Amino acid sequence: MSHTAHIRSHRKPRRSASTIAMRAGVAGGVLSTLAVAGASGSANAAEPVTQTLELPTLTADLAAQVAQSADVTQQAAASYQLQAERDAAAAKAAKQAKTDLAEAKKKAAEAKKKAEEAARKEAAERASRAAERTTLSASSDTGSSTGTSSNSSTSTSTSTATGSAAAVVSFVQAQVGKAYVSGATGPSAYDCSGLVQAAFKQVGISLPRVSQAQSTAGTQVGLDNLQPGDILYWGGAGSAYHVGVYVGGGMFVGAQNSSTGVVERPLSYDPPSGAVRVL
Repeated sequence: MSHTAHIRSHRKPRRSASTIAMRAGVAGGVLSTLAVAGASGSANAAEPVTQTLELPTLTADLAAQVAQSADVTQQAAASYQLQAERDAAAAKAAKQAKTDLAEAKKKAAEAKKKAEEAARKEAAERASRAAERTTLSASSDTGSSTGTSSNSSTSTSTSTATGSAAAVVSFVQAQVGKAYVSGATGPSAYDCSGLVQAAFKQVGISLPRVSQAQSTAGTQVGLDNLQPGDILYWGGAGSAYHVGVYVGGGMFVGAQNSSTGVVERPLSYDPPSGAVRVL
């Protein structure tokens, strides 16, 4: 036996291969991790990674352009709205104008029709009066050729009023100068038939209200044989358009029109068509 056999060996005991392999693997993994981390750290330390977002810069010119664009858009919108309002107003005005035009044409046609009717009526009345005047003139000429006694008799009878006739004459002469108003029967204004009716009412005689009826209210008399108080009429008997009262001396009183009012005029001023006697 060796003299050193009883002394422990300073050499470490051998480890098993599996243990050594496992430790080597762990150590390798750690070293690898450290190497990667170190490399990453070195890389990060050497050149840091930075991401930069480039944003557009709002310059003064760009801001002005944006504002101007907004103003233009607003003005365009206002212009469109104004144009729409004008179009609506124009359409409404055109519709109203069309309605007004139609109404005006209708009124014009009605006025024209009335004017034509009035003209025809006036022409017919004038023709009737002319024919009656011709007849009366012929009758007057015949009476004159037969002698003067008849004319003297007529003149005497037409110049004197008595009794009720005198009252009628006095009444109508008292109304001279008063106004003519269509439909009026006194006391401040009259129309033609209203004056005649009011005059005869003074003597208790009730006459019809209108000229047409008054022209047939009594006995027809010739114009060459008139007496004060006789009712004169213009137009046909039963269709007369005007009446008055004969007051003698070749004069009559009548409510003529709105321009003259109640007047006293000679028969020659407007020769009547006929006469009736109710007294």
